[in-house]
Amino acid sequence: MPKLNYLAIILIFFPPTISYSYVLNDSLYFQENVINEEDTVKSSHWWEPASEYNPQRMKYIVGGGTLLYGATLVGLNYLWYEGYPRSSFHFFDDSKEWLQIDKAGHAVTPYLEAYYLQHVFRWAGMKPKSAAIYAGITAFMLQNTIEVFDGFSAKWGASWSDIAANFLGSALMTTQEVLWNEQRMRLKINYHFPDYPKGELTQRAHDLYGTTLPERLLKDYNALNVWLSINPASFGLSFGQPKWLNLALGYGAANMYGGFNNIWTDENGVLHDRNDIERYRRFFISPDIDLRRIKTKSKFLKLFLETLNIIKVPAPTLEFNSKGKVVFHVLY
Repeated sequence: MPKLNYLAIILIFFPPTISYSYVLNDSLYFQENVINEEDTVKSSHWWEPASEYNPQRMKYIVGGGTLLYGATLVGLNYLWYEGYPRSSFHFFDDSKEWLQIDKAGHAVTPYLEAYYLQHVFRWAGMKPKSAAIYAGITAFMLQNTIEVFDGFSAKWGASWSDIAANFLGSALMTTQEVLWNEQRMRLKINYHFPDYPKGELTQRAHDLYGTTLPERLLKDYNALNVWLSINPASFGLSFGQPKWLNLALGYGAANMYGGFNNIWTDENGVLHDRNDIERYRRFFISPDIDLRRIKTKSKFLKLFLETLNIIKVPAPTLEFNSKGKVVFHVLY
């Protein structure tokens, strides 16, 4: 294992502590969030957000977050990096790989992390805008952990384009909360796992993307679709539609059996050239539902809908792809 340099140390250990250490420091820029522990206002129910900063709850967040972060690192290393040779820390330009679907994934992940982290911080009593800012910073740094793993992997390398996508995703969440105190545009995902043709292509897909569901969720770029789900009513564009009805723009890609092309050498040293299979981009337009805007008095149902709101709701979808075809999906 190569020695960690200072950049790696910062990126690995900074994420779990960046927001919390500042919040607990009374020299914060956001003074409205910091009060003495004896002045903490207790909520009537533990699951309700504290009305003022609650140091005890922040301790729970720090402890739980650190454990979860550590477990995630172990799982990520096992699912993705184990078995690949290590190297000294380095950068690699992968901006043209995978038809940029991986960059879309790098944007949506910190967006979702930041969105849910802000609710965790508000549970500890942080003000909404401050919670959004700290959540965005934390999510951005958490995602950069992957760049550390990549940077020490001989097969990959840290990527500036990945870091840029990480920033865009977290900034999209934070900016909307600061400007509007709500998410008028949401990043969502859905998966459509293709049936790979039997033979060499199936074996190649298994080698690249794995065979288990967790592996394929992380790795299968042919299956991932990323959506920008926009709520017209929140922008004052009301045409009599329900306030929860969104317009979603999606992106995906298909027929990818390698990062840059469909040429590879298998473990037996046999060269496979399948550039006869056209790699192509897929663009979608479809209605969607912002589940958080569905009114209900049930707190459990609200939480359930909030959890599901990361998924693009299946709906009639129009696809435009780089093969020059227009495809209508009755339910995509």
